[in-house]
Amino acid sequence: MEAARIGIVTVSDRASRGQYEDLSGPAIQETLTAYLTSSWEPVYRVIEDEQALIEATLRELVDEQRCCLVVTTGGTGPAKRDVTPEATEAVCDRMMPGFGELMRQESLKYVPTAILSRQTAGLRGSSLIINLPGKPKAIRQCLDAVFPAVPYCIDLMEGPYLTCDESVIKPFRPKK
Repeated sequence: MEAARIGIVTVSDRASRGQYEDLSGPAIQETLTAYLTSSWEPVYRVIEDEQALIEATLRELVDEQRCCLVVTTGGTGPAKRDVTPEATEAVCDRMMPGFGELMRQESLKYVPTAILSRQTAGLRGSSLIINLPGKPKAIRQCLDAVFPAVPYCIDLMEGPYLTCDESVIKPFRPKK
């Protein structure tokens, strides 16, 4: 069976210029490695907070790299250069607002500023794109909340069958 391809995109001006080490992209990769028992391959990008570049990167990862899942980190706050949700909405066919709602609800357990986060999710073709916040700790908290729905979502879009280490994360799939 072919390995599922999963895009990991860090959206950060400073990390893309090498002014600081990207910790968020590796945090996503570590989390997915802990979750997934099925074969998968990361397709990793670190890019600037530029809407056209974010859109082009998301299109490339879905349309050319054939990623069934793309997880972004960064650019979801209220700052003027935080445009990841707008870029995601621009490239998606349909939005999945429940992901953002659940991630904010989860983050509010830890920080009152979670209401400032604008992360979202959407579908492009047969791929799911999820925007996560930029802090590594928040990445795990948000993925723990929403990932149980991700494998089934990908099943419904006829993507690869993702299996998980159920002692780490238990995916939801309806009983047949």
